[in-house]
Amino acid sequence: MLDVTLIILCAGNSSRFEHKAKKQWLRINNEPLWLNVTKRLATCANFDKIIITSSQNELSYMKNFSDDYCFVAGGSTRQESIINSLKEVTTSHVMISDVARACIPKSVIIDLLENKNYANCIVPTLNVSDTVIYNENTINRDSVKLIQTPQLSNTKILKDSLKTDIEYTDDSSAIKANNGSIKYIQGSIKSKKLTFGDELEELSCLKAPSNNFFTGTGFDIHQFEDNKEMYLGGIKLPTDYGFKAHSDGDVLIHSVIDALLGAAGAGDIGEFFPDTDEQYKGIDSKVLLNDIVEFIYNVGYEIVNIDLTIIAQKPKINPHKQEIKSSIAKLIKIEKQFVNIKATTAEKMGFIGRSEGVAVQSIATLKYYDWTKK
Repeated sequence: MLDVTLIILCAGNSSRFEHKAKKQWLRINNEPLWLNVTKRLATCANFDKIIITSSQNELSYMKNFSDDYCFVAGGSTRQESIINSLKEVTTSHVMISDVARACIPKSVIIDLLENKNYANCIVPTLNVSDTVIYNENTINRDSVKLIQTPQLSNTKILKDSLKTDIEYTDDSSAIKANNGSIKYIQGSIKSKKLTFGDELEELSCLKAPSNNFFTGTGFDIHQFEDNKEMYLGGIKLPTDYGFKAHSDGDVLIHSVIDALLGAAGAGDIGEFFPDTDEQYKGIDSKVLLNDIVEFIYNVGYEIVNIDLTIIAQKPKINPHKQEIKSSIAKLIKIEKQFVNIKATTAEKMGFIGRSEGVAVQSIATLKYYDWTKK
């Protein structure tokens, strides 16, 4: 038994990453980067367990991609994510890597494992070839090392070293501050860290996203409620009745949300905004759609188009079509020409035909964000 757990840190918000998608969700063919990196590292050794951290609002979605790993909600910092992950570690050693190091050579992993018993933390480093200035003074570059991940640590010592309010940028710093032993090994220039986005051109192991398209459908239906404002597609309509609902009842936006989530394979509106949660009582549905659109772009998609069918005996939809199209286009960040609205009646049949409510069906098409064309 190897007695080593692998942790892949993927909970960051990519605040410095200059692309529409978060770096961990860039698609490599059809795989998100975090899955591509995890699979690659998993082939290097027979790890006892592989743990992947995720931001809380992406955790459920991430679980859709594999049953082979343990998924853990990360924290607001790298260190918090490590602490959360270590709760699931039972092996004597733990190897921790950042998803941003996408092309780590197998030789580095093997070297780390072969040295695991020689110190409390084994760390890959790179020598510095350029002249180094510190506080406007030139220092000996031979004394400077660039620290990389993954790092292989004694699990107990790492846990003890992180029982502090001090934030460390890597595992070795925490262990060294706790008087632990460190062994430095040769790293690799191929383990370049993806930070701003321009590094993508140098990461030859990453392939472009596929050209696949993804379609999802959404359907919602609400009955009328007297003496309530009506919102449809984010637009207030001139009626003396609105929709009976936990939120503001914007049936069109709710349908669009489900279509977007369906195309991304991310569940439905109730999983993100349960109607049992009081924070969503009476909420403006535009706020909900903004959250979902942000999620869609964050996890590596672009919205291609939306096609809507509104089924209503009343109110009349045609006078408001253009305004609704403009509203939806702005909310989902696409051009107005890619939003289509069809309106029909129920031919006076059923509760819609009796003018008791409205139904909306939506179809959304997504494609992967193409990070190669930024």
